[in-house]
Amino acid sequence: MSPDSLGTELLALAATVLAAALLSPLWTAARGRSRYAIRTAAVTACLLTATATGLAWVNRQVDTYPTWASLLGGNPAAAAPAENAAARGAGTGEVIATTVTGHASNLTLPMYVYLPPGYAEHPSTRYPVVEALHGYPGSPAQWLHRLHVETILNNEIDAGRMAPTVVLFPYQTPDPTRDTECTNLAGGPQTETFLTADVPAAARARFHVRTDAAGWGLVGYSAGGYCATDLLLRHPGQYAAGASLSGYATPGIPVGQGTENTVYNDLWRLAHLPIPAVSLYLSCARTDRAPLRDALALARAARAPLTVTTSYVGGGGHNAQTWQAMEAPAFDWLSTSLGRPVVPETGEPRVAAISSPAAGQ
Repeated sequence: MSPDSLGTELLALAATVLAAALLSPLWTAARGRSRYAIRTAAVTACLLTATATGLAWVNRQVDTYPTWASLLGGNPAAAAPAENAAARGAGTGEVIATTVTGHASNLTLPMYVYLPPGYAEHPSTRYPVVEALHGYPGSPAQWLHRLHVETILNNEIDAGRMAPTVVLFPYQTPDPTRDTECTNLAGGPQTETFLTADVPAAARARFHVRTDAAGWGLVGYSAGGYCATDLLLRHPGQYAAGASLSGYATPGIPVGQGTENTVYNDLWRLAHLPIPAVSLYLSCARTDRAPLRDALALARAARAPLTVTTSYVGGGGHNAQTWQAMEAPAFDWLSTSLGRPVVPETGEPRVAAISSPAAGQ
């Protein structure tokens, strides 16, 4: 039973109910000097169990601590997701867990990897890659547990709307209590270097994937949406396309030397620096005011050779249900914007043609 499971939440809730039920009899039954200690302990138990229930509920929503090891300060992804490989169908992909030792960033962090259907059977095929970035607070586990990304990827690939693609789910928060906004923090974690240098190097070394920028993309939700946009604009030699789900245009933390107002501010970049030849997809709910404002501003600021596609949903908000609704169109759009799987000997795509996703403007 993991700390982000329903069982943990229900156990904490049961303890809260039990503590509340015992409060009254303990309060009245306590006599003598010991009553002060007993009453204090009973009230404390109520407060602690209620707090634990609230924290368990929050953690289940955002998966900041997906394992007990991560909660206790150990490896934040000590175990791969529970998967039964024998029960998999022929048309399903596989999620595995690995560790990235960052020689450039000096960060060593775990990473989940989605391998598409047919990956093991076609070792000569080089697949396109998407780095999927999580929000804050959160972890890659939210993609897997709350957003059901494996099912969505399997469905889109099986339907032919998405080419078989390797999807990476790296951590961007070495310390779960410290937001990095996927930047190189002055005096702090060099997360940007980890994501744009160490993660690609590890993927190219361990998996048969495309090595050219045309085969690499980014996607993220909330803070990860900002990351996808910012890393795309900052590293056009590494990525060809990026998709932001409910992202924003400026970091919400001090990066260092005021750069959060300049080179890490995507609107400032578009106004003052050379425009990269990449493709950007911006999606959010129309009721999600800050992401909608920034999406409209980024679309207005964009100019050739940058291309921007926007897609808005009428309801929803800034939550997992909205991001899950946006996932499939975003992955489909990325697939049409990136290079196809290729066999190096022939350079010819091995997969069938995919259809273009519909996107509202």
